[in-house]
Amino acid sequence: MAWQGNAREVRGECERTKEVFPMGSVALVTDSTAYLPPDLIERYRITVVPLYVRFGDQVFRDGVEITPEQFYARLPSSPVFPATSQPSAGDFVEAYRRCVEAGASAILSTHISSKLSGTVASALLAQDQVPDVPIHVIDSLSTSMGLGYQVLEAAWALEAGRTVEEAIRRVEQVRDRLRILFVVDTLEFLHRGGRIGGAQAFLGSLLSLKPLLTLKDGRVDAVERVRLKRRALQRAIDLLVAEAAGRPVNAAVIHAAAPQEAEEVAAAVRAQLNCRQLIVSELSPVIGTHTGPGTIGIVVYPVEP
Repeated sequence: MAWQGNAREVRGECERTKEVFPMGSVALVTDSTAYLPPDLIERYRITVVPLYVRFGDQVFRDGVEITPEQFYARLPSSPVFPATSQPSAGDFVEAYRRCVEAGASAILSTHISSKLSGTVASALLAQDQVPDVPIHVIDSLSTSMGLGYQVLEAAWALEAGRTVEEAIRRVEQVRDRLRILFVVDTLEFLHRGGRIGGAQAFLGSLLSLKPLLTLKDGRVDAVERVRLKRRALQRAIDLLVAEAAGRPVNAAVIHAAAPQEAEEVAAAVRAQLNCRQLIVSELSPVIGTHTGPGTIGIVVYPVEP
């Protein structure tokens, strides 16, 4: 089964959380870098707190006031390089209070890696300001659908009648087993955005050598260099196939302004891996600021037995 995650706005962001939670229910909160398909956000009533993208003096809420299409259209002609920032603690206080007002008895708040953003720190500050219900803040050590799948696993666990503690354990289990491999067209964006991490070793490579990267312990890290992007993507699939060893997995293909290429990679993933779920999703403008257009990534983790 495949969902298409081409959301034109992030529905569920904190200003639009108007759902009423049944008594005793757990509210799920994440941030805009997860960029979950909107139908899943609505189905599980997920509150999305946006990060920010800044072009000079102009500031936009990620996925709300600027879509990926608008972001990549603006990028080539912008006289300034975009910058990003985390939500404030006040943004989270507002989101949490809306969840409480809607009837939530607990909040599970899962966010982009603390090694890539200060979002978790803001959520922890807000946690202390909303004592009404238990708030559990989780560092996903990931982003995009690596984060998104952790949120979905919490939703599926709660839907199946699991306790909050059991849902948290499932999220942590997925976090520890999840694998992200991605290929960027250039390291310039990671370098300029200060998120290059272990990929620093690949700076200065020939243009024909495409860096295959991963997230390791929440930071960008280098895997290897492969000649030509197409081969780098196939190499990523080969590595994931070897690790999966035929076991069923949930997967996602994520992209930055490369929908056709993403669909081709998704077809290859579907053919070569035993996918229970496959989601194709865009990278949010915040993540696109640091990876650049043309980025393609693959997220895979084993399905719970």
